[in-house]
Amino acid sequence: METSDAKGLFGRHRKIMPFSPDDAAIAGQPDAALLRAARDKAAALNQHVLGYGALAEGEWAAAGIPAPDLAAMRTYRLERIRAELARRDYAGLLVYDPVNIRYATDSTNMQLWVTHNATRFCFVATDGPVILYDYHHSEHLSDHAGVVDEVRPCLSTIFMYGGDLIEERIGRWADEVAALVAETCGTNRRIAIDCLQPGAHAALIARGIKVHDGQQVIERARAVKSADEIVCMRRAVVACERAMAEMEAGLRPGMSENDLWALLHHGNIVRGGEWIETRLLASGPRTNPWFQESSARPIEAGDLVAFDTDLIGPYGFCADLSRTWLAGDGAPTDEQRALYRIAADQVAYNMELLRPGLSFRDLWETAKSLPADCLPNRYGCLYHGVGLCDEYPTIPYRDDVEPDIPADETLVPGMVLCVESYTGRLGGHEGVKLEEQVLITEAGFEKLSAYPLDARLNG
Repeated sequence: METSDAKGLFGRHRKIMPFSPDDAAIAGQPDAALLRAARDKAAALNQHVLGYGALAEGEWAAAGIPAPDLAAMRTYRLERIRAELARRDYAGLLVYDPVNIRYATDSTNMQLWVTHNATRFCFVATDGPVILYDYHHSEHLSDHAGVVDEVRPCLSTIFMYGGDLIEERIGRWADEVAALVAETCGTNRRIAIDCLQPGAHAALIARGIKVHDGQQVIERARAVKSADEIVCMRRAVVACERAMAEMEAGLRPGMSENDLWALLHHGNIVRGGEWIETRLLASGPRTNPWFQESSARPIEAGDLVAFDTDLIGPYGFCADLSRTWLAGDGAPTDEQRALYRIAADQVAYNMELLRPGLSFRDLWETAKSLPADCLPNRYGCLYHGVGLCDEYPTIPYRDDVEPDIPADETLVPGMVLCVESYTGRLGGHEGVKLEEQVLITEAGFEKLSAYPLDARLNG
């Protein structure tokens, strides 16, 4: 059922309404009752309906974190998107990025695979329905959310399906999108789209669609979190930190970096988390410079072991924390302590600056920098936003400020920032990575991350 004119389970030829298998009872298909029973069974077994399990729920209860109101969260998100669309006089938003689809619908489907295979997209009309174009026979994956008005089959425009006939396939896709806009948006042809291949962009323009930047729209929407989103994020951070504790308890000289990194993946998955975006774990000499990916190198006693979680946990929220530990039972060297102190002091100082109303310029001009021999190895930013993944804004070091950075924008309550430090001397043996996740509040800030610093290095 790959083609756009497919009939059946997706209800392609219906009015805008929730899926009904009665509409799909056509020649050669099962009867409506059987279709309904199959769909209801599949929807009831969705991972988001089943929940996160006793381990995660027990840890959240022990941490005193209540359950979020997911229905309220989903409504809030759509209101944020539609407010941004209306402000720009856009008729709707079309998104392919699975993180953006998650934000709009709170539904998932093969998240990493669809990141690089355009087989799923969502359309949010400014004054109309939310229509999810999903992968073949996946309509049951959004039943739980209550915000998707209709599911239709996604006509994929990737080469895997179209081969050298891809231009014809893109043309059919563009016809369908143009018809969708006419159906749901009246005379307004101004549509925001997050990512689109060049041929598809040109095909929409040829059909009278005016294409605008959808990533700008949805990043603005995502930047300020609701109270329920913060509850979800607290739960994701707790899950991440419990997995980090399992990592630290399992750290032994002689194990490989990959052995240790696998413990974080395991801890995330058993708590209902989704994936980890990077492989940023390194030990000993591989910690300087930063950005070595986890390897088969055996960790040695006395090594610094540094990592950045970049973890997409429960509810699809990112827990982006960094720690550096000392491997083995020995004492750290004076140089290891010195590097750790520089990093810890930088993060603590820069975190204390945070408050609503502070401009990006204020931050980079007043933030604590690094000693001259560490500055060449500095991290790519001082602060960055975080939500369902790393997101807007990014606050650079003063040394890295460029003319096209929005210096006069300000922090507002509901934003969440990560405060970063990488400290390693140019040409040095090792380095230290630390990072905290922080909520901007009406009164200032609240540190969401709580995992302790290494006592031997921080003493």
